[in-house]
Amino acid sequence: MSARDAAWWRDRAATLAIRGQAYIDGAYCDAADGSTFPAASPIDGRKLADVAACGPADVDRAVAAARRAFEAGVWSGLAPRQRKERLLRLAALIETHQDELALLETLDMGKPIRDALAFDLPETARCYAWYAEAIDKIYDEIAPTGPDALATITREALGVVAAVVPWNYPLMMAAWKVAPALAAGNSVILKPAEQASLSAIRLAALAEQAGIPPGVFNVVPGLGAVAGQALGLHPDVDCIAFTGSTATGKRFMEYSGQSNLKRVWLECGGKSPHIVFDDCPDLDRAAQAAALAIFSNQGEVCIAGSRLYVQDGIYDAFMDTVAACAATLQPGDPLDPATAMGAMVDERQMRGVLDRIAAGKAEGASLRLGGGQARGATGGYYIEPTIFDCASQDSSLVREEIFGPVLAAQRFSTEDDAIRLANDSVYGLGAGLWTANLSRAHRLSRRLRAGLVWVNCYADGDISVPFGGVKQSGFGRDKSLHALDKYSDLKTTWVSLAV
Repeated sequence: MSARDAAWWRDRAATLAIRGQAYIDGAYCDAADGSTFPAASPIDGRKLADVAACGPADVDRAVAAARRAFEAGVWSGLAPRQRKERLLRLAALIETHQDELALLETLDMGKPIRDALAFDLPETARCYAWYAEAIDKIYDEIAPTGPDALATITREALGVVAAVVPWNYPLMMAAWKVAPALAAGNSVILKPAEQASLSAIRLAALAEQAGIPPGVFNVVPGLGAVAGQALGLHPDVDCIAFTGSTATGKRFMEYSGQSNLKRVWLECGGKSPHIVFDDCPDLDRAAQAAALAIFSNQGEVCIAGSRLYVQDGIYDAFMDTVAACAATLQPGDPLDPATAMGAMVDERQMRGVLDRIAAGKAEGASLRLGGGQARGATGGYYIEPTIFDCASQDSSLVREEIFGPVLAAQRFSTEDDAIRLANDSVYGLGAGLWTANLSRAHRLSRRLRAGLVWVNCYADGDISVPFGGVKQSGFGRDKSLHALDKYSDLKTTWVSLAV
């Protein structure tokens, strides 16, 4: 057997030191009122730790610490090169501790350990390193004024940034917000999702080891309706960067209006269309991509290709191939490196997805594959990869974000049909299309109402390109140099040279 088989990871998990406290002003601490909530593993339902359930008092303390650090200039006042050095140390520490961090994410969230090691942790470290390297290469501007004036345009850090992040990619999604915010000179308060807080809490110790000063990086775990709301309403938070549901994103907009008009950057829900034309250059590759686009990470992916549109002439054969690919992705033990599909994050999420499957059946959608709970004897929360053929665009399977391994497939005839169906959604995060016609690829990419469009691939990307959506999928962009715009202000300084 491999040196790192499931037994090896279970042995490692048995000796793993798990911390559940908040991290505020350079030190771990309990919630002010002593409240906790249990972190249970979706793998088998067992309790992993008690996590601090932070409330308004804890948020007040974290914000005060972040503000003090910002005003003191212990981070904001450093030269970009100095911030770069410490963020590079943090990236290196993440790489050094990748086994531990990957195991925490698998135990806490249910994703396959192989995915955490091959994708989540390398991308997290790369994000911190990329923004570290970028920040001392961003130049300010001099405006083209007349000879009697000098006008400079400079970037300034906002101050206190709160990052409220989801549970599906805990460290990576946090990095997309924390790394550019820190690189720009802000103090940061990270509020991880209550379903998966443990890796963020561990990250705080690594940030301290990397030389991030006290108060500059804080972690405040807690329930969204309590700690998240307190951050959203806090009058001394300058910015909320949020990834999560559209409903919660709308609440953060309300909190901003009710408090200090803090800027709010949202990356919300998705119901991404995946379009396959009959001139697709490689139908087998497209079918495999269609399966992975919805069943990777158990379908708990904002850009999941959950709506599949296939041209009439190839629909039946193509869907047979998709189903065959999906059948190889059955849920398994997330600690087994051979497992490609793990557990749903918790029982509530599993029950919600199963309810959506039942609703789809009741509405008349035709079940092609799966549809049931799996591995029930383990005590964990698993769902089979599920495929429906949907005759109606009005089906809830087509309209609503399910955030689970459920694919809704439909036929289309013409380009106009494909665009009409694809754009018929309140969401606009991602979209994919497969065609050998270069003109069609360019033409339809422009017509698709989505922030991300993939041609002859799905969900490919790089830290150097923006990530974000339109419509009720939110606004603002993670990744790339454009993300720095979210965490800085432009200041104009006009100097008269006439005297």
